[in-house]
Amino acid sequence: MQAVTRVSGTAYPWGQKNVDTDVIIPAHWLKTVTREGLGKGAFETVRAQAGNVFDDPRYAGAQILIAGDNFGCGSSREHAAWALADMGITAVIAPSFSDIFSGNAFKNGIVAVVLPQDAIDRLLVVAQDQPITVDLETMTVTTPYQDRFPFELDAFRRQCLMEGLDEVGLTLARDTQISKYEAGVTEHRPWISGERAHAGIVVEGSGRT
Repeated sequence: MQAVTRVSGTAYPWGQKNVDTDVIIPAHWLKTVTREGLGKGAFETVRAQAGNVFDDPRYAGAQILIAGDNFGCGSSREHAAWALADMGITAVIAPSFSDIFSGNAFKNGIVAVVLPQDAIDRLLVVAQDQPITVDLETMTVTTPYQDRFPFELDAFRRQCLMEGLDEVGLTLARDTQISKYEAGVTEHRPWISGERAHAGIVVEGSGRT
C-alpha cells in the first residue's frame, strides 16, 4: 500500500454520527470481486440527496473525511474501507470508530484519527473553506488558524502506515530474516526438511554383522 506520512488539503466536513458500513457502501455493491470502482458506490444513499457534501464542488478531490462518533459501525465488510480508498480518502477524523472498521482502514492505508468532539466541531467549521493537515510524524491535526490537535495511534500501525507496509509488505520486508531462519532450521533440524537426522550412524547391538 502507499506510504502515508502527511495528508493535507480539502476535507469533507460531514460530521454525521453512527455511520454504518451499509451507508459507506450499500450491500448491492458487494458482488464485485475487485476494489476498483467501489468509490462510485460510496455514500450512494447520501449522494442521492440534493446539496450533499460529497458532491459539493468545493470539496472535490478531498482526501480527508471529518465524521461523527461511532464511524464504521455495523457489518464487518472490508468493502467499506475499499470504497473510501477508491474515492480518494486517506484519512478519516472522528471521535470514535468501530474496532473492525478501524482495523480494515489500517490494512488499506487509511489513517483513522480519533479526536474529541470539541476538536471535531472546530474542524467542521474550518474545513468549510480551509485545508486540514494530518501529520503522522508529529501526530497532530492542524489548520491554517494555528489549531493543533494531538492524537494517538498504535505504534505498530503508525510505522506500517508511514512505511506503506501491509501484511504482504511486512512479510517481504522480513524476507532476509525469514530466509536466515529457514536456513538455520535446515542446518540444525534436518529431519524437518526430509533429511535423515543421523545419517552415517551405525546401529549396534542387534546381534547382526
